Amino acid sequence: MKKLWLLALAVALVAGVCAVGQAKTLYWNLSTEPPSLDPSLATDTTSHQVIKSMFISLCQFDDKTMKVLPDLAKTWEFDATTSTWTFHLRNDVTWTDRNWTLSGLPVTAEDVEFGIKRLLDPATASEYAYVLYLIKGAEAYNTGAGSADDVGVVALDKYTVAITLNFPAGYFPGMAALWLCAPLPKAAIEKYGDKWTEAANIVTNGPYVLGEWVHEDHLILKKNVAYYDVANVKIDEVYCYMVNEQSTAMAMYEAGKLDVDDNPPLEDMDRIKTDPVLSKELKQAPRLCTYRYGLNSSKPPLDNINVRKALASSVDRQSLIDNVLKGNQLPAQTWTCPGMFGYVDGVALGIGYPFDPEAAKQYLADAGYPGGVGFPEVTIMVNTSQGHQKIAEFVAKGWQDTLGIKVNITNQEWGVYLNTCSVDAPQVFRMGWCADYPDANNFMNDVFHSGSGNNYEKYNNPAYDALVEKAAVSTNEDERLELYKQAETLICDTDVAFIPIYFYTFNQLTKPYVVRTFASIGGESWKNWDILDH
Repeated sequence: MKKLWLLALAVALVAGVCAVGQAKTLYWNLSTEPPSLDPSLATDTTSHQVIKSMFISLCQFDDKTMKVLPDLAKTWEFDATTSTWTFHLRNDVTWTDRNWTLSGLPVTAEDVEFGIKRLLDPATASEYAYVLYLIKGAEAYNTGAGSADDVGVVALDKYTVAITLNFPAGYFPGMAALWLCAPLPKAAIEKYGDKWTEAANIVTNGPYVLGEWVHEDHLILKKNVAYYDVANVKIDEVYCYMVNEQSTAMAMYEAGKLDVDDNPPLEDMDRIKTDPVLSKELKQAPRLCTYRYGLNSSKPPLDNINVRKALASSVDRQSLIDNVLKGNQLPAQTWTCPGMFGYVDGVALGIGYPFDPEAAKQYLADAGYPGGVGFPEVTIMVNTSQGHQKIAEFVAKGWQDTLGIKVNITNQEWGVYLNTCSVDAPQVFRMGWCADYPDANNFMNDVFHSGSGNNYEKYNNPAYDALVEKAAVSTNEDERLELYKQAETLICDTDVAFIPIYFYTFNQLTKPYVVRTFASIGGESWKNWDILDH
């Protein structure tokens, strides 16, 4: 009842505001509660969606071309002799809160230095800290073997910051577009501690401020009048629901209570494609993301590699796409997705395990379970979602029909689920990864290196680590491509650390009065959207 009352109130308010032409409000569904709005702690796309709207980083991506553009940094240059990137900052970016009482306090190079070093501080316990280990002294500081003073991030003056790396990395400006390199408000963090991201406390510098956050229900972002480029921000307010049920969100969209539905129900896809109105509002396009089923090889029977091969060979990816997903996705047998530098086509090259029922049965027999006899029950865990549930049901049925094994499906709310996968992942669990920057290092090194906080499989193979580490430092593109091919073969074929299932596509419903960018990397940028009169 609470959600319905709030929805009715919000619609009534918007109708009144629009009638006098005073504001533009976008209605969006986050689908779930963001686990964290702290740039140093967030690890998921839902949180990053909101963070991206509240904080700027050194650089940003062009939504359409993926080109790295200036943001906080106006310009930057690289010194090859010292592997140092020097960023020259704007002098018109300020901190503010939802009441704009702090407007005018400048964002400085010291804020950038503080933000990066806070993320690396072992006391922060950031799961993403390892991503910045390419910075000189970062790993030592984060692991307790060094100090903050040894980290190669230095504010040279008020508006100049230098970042020294351990090796040349041509893709670093792309990394500088991530929330990991965002300046952070030291005074607010020290004053409020863990509560600094609450709506009453948070201090930001991006196109929107956090006007309201009713946990587990909704949050409201309001245009930041102190934002340096506020003149080009067309949407005044973004009202974010947290409706988990895709069928409910679809009903809201069709009733005009959501302006966008980026996750229409799988069972509605055929209807959407043939509907004279909805079909025109549907956009399907490749997306830089890969969907996988993680395998916890420390838990029996997944500790047997032939069991993992059997499971991988029993997933009919094309049938899943044709009959369940219906979004023109592509079957995946490797990890890095098409469109990224370093993509390896596992289907064409024969890397990984395509759908092969007879081979799957033989693998299971080789594991000691002919015909599934004596095989213990396997659990698939997904985060609560109608779509993920349907995928799990399809995969489970395929395993049962092909291998004769018992499969249990369970689910958890998103925030709880992430913690479960991080601390003690179940036997089989669903996970996805979307590109933070357009290089295979983001998929291969940032996710499955043994030191990665996103390595929920706890995959640990020194040979794999050596390959992705060498690819990260190499400046020869041909060499890097060959190293990624070897790494994909090792993790997806030789070791079967997980099951790549499909490469995502966008399947997005957008009202015709919404002008949007359909960003392919780094998440949506509402600052670049508009709402036309309607």
